[in-house]
Amino acid sequence: MQTDLWNYCLNLYARPGVEQACLHLQDQGLDVCLLLCAAWLQERAVACDELRLGQLNACAGPWQREVVQPLRQLRTHWRKTAAHDDALAALRAQIKSLELEAEKTLLRRLESVTLGWPTAQPQDTCDWLQRVASDADHPDCDALHQLRVAINHA
Repeated sequence: MQTDLWNYCLNLYARPGVEQACLHLQDQGLDVCLLLCAAWLQERAVACDELRLGQLNACAGPWQREVVQPLRQLRTHWRKTAAHDDALAALRAQIKSLELEAEKTLLRRLESVTLGWPTAQPQDTCDWLQRVASDADHPDCDALHQLRVAINHA
């Protein structure tokens, strides 16, 4: 198992079906960085509670709204036009790189929030993925299942 969150995410995201599941959940309004962090915490058997969930959301929410989402919106807005404009395609690639760097920064911030969180006692375990996904009105159960399967086959 990878010890730091970024490398864990790279490893998990590369597994079959994970990228598609994450993109589908992202389209539903879920924060993929939070989901990947939840998977990491779950695999490490870290106890979860409302306070910790609140800390993660407080860390991720503003960064997603103010940094990641504006970059993503600009990149996706330029998708069709960039297909026929080389200069715009080059700028779009730079935006994509900035978006990835912003997500990497968020993952580092999330990891730092979790420093010192102990592993759970058996009675304190919870489903981190489900708790994070519950922020969506109707999270796609198939996509969550795909993510869960990938985690369990590490």
